[in-house]
Amino acid sequence: MIQAPTLADLDGVQHRFFTRRGGVSAGLYSSLNCGYGSGDGPENVRENRRRVAGQFGFGETDLLTVHQIHSTDVLTVTQDRWTSPGAPKADALVTDRPGVVLGVLAADCAPVLLADARAGVVGAAHAGWKGALGGVVEATIAAMERLGARRENLHAAIGPCIGRDSYEVGPEFPAPFLAQDDGNAAFFRAAPRAGHFLFDLAGYLRARIARAGVAATATGHDTLAATEDFFSYRRNTLSGVRDYGRGLSAIALGN
Repeated sequence: MIQAPTLADLDGVQHRFFTRRGGVSAGLYSSLNCGYGSGDGPENVRENRRRVAGQFGFGETDLLTVHQIHSTDVLTVTQDRWTSPGAPKADALVTDRPGVVLGVLAADCAPVLLADARAGVVGAAHAGWKGALGGVVEATIAAMERLGARRENLHAAIGPCIGRDSYEVGPEFPAPFLAQDDGNAAFFRAAPRAGHFLFDLAGYLRARIARAGVAATATGHDTLAATEDFFSYRRNTLSGVRDYGRGLSAIALGN
C-alpha cells in the first residue's frame, strides 16, 4: 500500500494506492487482483475488494468502481449505488458523500486521486494515454467543481503506472500529442529500437494537471519494472500471457 504525502496530510480524506500484495488470488492474478474483468475467480476478486474496502473502514459494497472504457466520462456519486460486475461505463468518479470509497483499476495506466478537503469533495480517475490525451483528469476536476471544489484547494496524486523508461511506443504514437501542443515533445525521447520512443505518461499527466491550476505529485512507481509489486498488462503481453490482474487505487471522505 502506497500513500502520497500531498493527500496523506489532508484532514477528512483517506486514500491508498494498493500493490498486488495482500490478497487471496493465485497464479498470474497473485494476489490482490480487484478486477472482475480478469479471468480470476469472482469469489477471489470479491474477497480482495472486501479487504481493500476494509482498509478504509467500509464494506465491500461501499467500494464503487466503474466499467472502464478509456473515455473522459465522469460519474458523480450521490445516493445511488451499484455493484460490480455490472458497473456503469466511465473512467472517473467524484463525490461529496462520506461512506463511499471511489476506486479505479489499472495495470500500467495511471490512477489519479484528487481531493479538496475544505469543500469535502474527492475524485478518482483512470488515465491511460487515450484518456490522458482526451482530458479525463480535467473532466474530473470540472465535475468536482460542480460539487463545490475549488481548483486552488485541490490536490492530485498520480499513482503507480508504466514508467518513462519502460513505456516504448511506435513511430506514429507522438503525433496526436504534438498536434495538441509542440511542447509535448518533452515527454518523448528516443527508444533503443530505431524509430520508436519512450513516453513519460506520469510526466505528461502532471504537466496537464498543473496547467489546469491544480497541485499534483506522482508516486514514481513503474508498474512494468516492479514485478513483485504491481500488475502490468504490457509485461504480461511481452511474455505471451493474454490476461492480467488489476490493481486498485481508492479515495474516500472520512477518517
